[in-house]
Amino acid sequence: MSLPGENTKFYETPNHPFQGERIGEERGLMDRYGLKNKEELWRAQSELRSFRREARRLLGDITGDESADGGEFLSRLKRIGVLDDGDELGDVLLLEITDVLERRLQTVAYRKGLANTPQQARQFITHGHVTVDGRRVSIPSYKVEIVEEGSVAFDENSPLADELHPERAEGNE
Repeated sequence: MSLPGENTKFYETPNHPFQGERIGEERGLMDRYGLKNKEELWRAQSELRSFRREARRLLGDITGDESADGGEFLSRLKRIGVLDDGDELGDVLLLEITDVLERRLQTVAYRKGLANTPQQARQFITHGHVTVDGRRVSIPSYKVEIVEEGSVAFDENSPLADELHPERAEGNE
């Protein structure tokens, strides 16, 4: 039990530490999304687990107030881009871990072509070269909302903003 003011873990570790198949899947996801360690993957899995838990609670709620709570929950998931506009509460149970990992700033920057690899995108973000909506964000796990996705770019004061920078010219050849 933690004391007041102390942080607790934001993720749950696997029940069985040595399962070859699970370890292989985790390694594939870490390479594909450029995650630093398994803790980042486990945090995303815990976030997805909490989404599913909330959806099950709202689906099973028999009071008349579930439509308001469910609407707020769905609008939040649609705002961060995990769900599409036509999706309903039951579709939350069909989400996969890749849906959550695709919304990280690191992945969005890589998909937009700001970096050649997910690892390079992570480096650019942590070094402060990437802005979201004009604000410098140095957290690779930042969840990019749909409306912010178009505004992900290099900082205007960053040397990487120049098209002829060696790191940028490398991918353009």
